[in-house]
Amino acid sequence: MITSPFFVKPTPLQVVMLKVAAALLPAIAVYVHVFGIGILVQLTLATLTALATEAACLKLRKYPVKPFLLDGSAIVTAWLLALSLPPLGAWWMVVLATLIAIAVAKHLYGGLGQNPFNPAMIGFAVMIVSFPAQMSRWAAPLALQSGPLDAGAQLAYIFTGRLPGGIGFDAIASATPLDTVKTVLIQHGGLGDVLQTTLFTSGGLLPSQMGWIALAYLAGGLYLLFSRIIPWQTPLSFIAGLGLMAAAMHLYDPNHYTSPLFHLFGGAAMLGAFFIITDPVSGPTTPRGRLIFGASIGVLTYLIRVFGGYPDGVAFAVIILNIAAPFIDQYTQPAVFGRKAKQNDSSKKGAKP
Repeated sequence: MITSPFFVKPTPLQVVMLKVAAALLPAIAVYVHVFGIGILVQLTLATLTALATEAACLKLRKYPVKPFLLDGSAIVTAWLLALSLPPLGAWWMVVLATLIAIAVAKHLYGGLGQNPFNPAMIGFAVMIVSFPAQMSRWAAPLALQSGPLDAGAQLAYIFTGRLPGGIGFDAIASATPLDTVKTVLIQHGGLGDVLQTTLFTSGGLLPSQMGWIALAYLAGGLYLLFSRIIPWQTPLSFIAGLGLMAAAMHLYDPNHYTSPLFHLFGGAAMLGAFFIITDPVSGPTTPRGRLIFGASIGVLTYLIRVFGGYPDGVAFAVIILNIAAPFIDQYTQPAVFGRKAKQNDSSKKGAKP
């Protein structure tokens, strides 16, 4: 007969990271289909840089190298960062961003489990603040390019900054859907004008190319949820916070504020919901705290997207709420079993000191 107590064996870190990496594979496959093999080059550069930087930092700190390299955390950080950068960005961009993420955002604070900020989002934020022009140079999806770039042309542009045949990058460049909407609205246009731009004419206000990538992230995130790798409170509250804000503003003025579907399936919303804000190190640990954390990031993401200076606000919203995570944890701790709640001052009158 089996009796209590029962102890749940924790999932090894390597298994967790392997499942997170596996959950990203559907999105990577769709990414390659939409933008070409450039994203595979970025993932390779980020992975090699992350492993080299991790090994160097561990050596400097006199830690054993092999166990930490094999836990997979550096690779997952590298992948999340590479998927956040332009797929045809210059090689040095992803290398520099990964170096900052691993050396500064992770090891400077003591390594895995000690970092107060999400390393991938720190790397992204530093790059977009320092190199805004380079970070905004996104190529159009292959289906919208007059002459789709082959693998050789993509490799040449990533490593040399030049396209074959003297083609300028502007010939294949395209703003992201979020950036396009923000730019048109700033120019006193309406959503009707947005739909006339090349990016949206083939798929409505939610371009099908971007929508499929978001759906792939959603599928990977649901796999992590059902595998109990991530808690349900954080992604659900993030989606609710972002969706409700978008719905309220869309009802207020549908000609200037896009629908909730556009915000949820455009930009980094699904990547952020299931793979970024669920980082157990830089977020709260209590169930109520996770709900507050996720909802706050969702609301702040919307405010930055619509009223801020950047087209997408996931990275900055995550970093800001990372700062608040210890405070949220402190004030959402559940009551200790067997201990009564503190009485108020009025109930203590007449009590002996």
